[in-house]
Amino acid sequence: MTEPTGGAKGPDELRRQIERTRGELGNTVEELAGKADVKGRARTRAADLRDKAGAMTVQLRSSAAQAGHSVQDRASHVGPRPVRTVVQAGMRHPKPVLMAGAAGAVVAVGVVRWRYAHGHR
Repeated sequence: MTEPTGGAKGPDELRRQIERTRGELGNTVEELAGKADVKGRARTRAADLRDKAGAMTVQLRSSAAQAGHSVQDRASHVGPRPVRTVVQAGMRHPKPVLMAGAAGAVVAVGVVRWRYAHGHR
């Protein structure tokens, strides 16, 4: 707020002080209203978490695809026949492999969040 200056030096100065005080009061009220809007803040936080989860999903899919290509390259050159057969089957049907990897990632994120929420850091 404004500091007392010993009074206004005229009606114009007094009006300027009043307008400045009103502006500061309006800003304070807006800040308090924002803090009191629990539902709005929760929606914003939920939207942020959804965005992060979506980005993580994209990143995990990319990592899984890269790992799959790497494993396929290695398995096609070396390794026992059963391993090559499994890798080749996974490459022919990548969707179930990706879905299993994404499900595992979701479970891992859930466990980490649960541990964080319950103080098990």
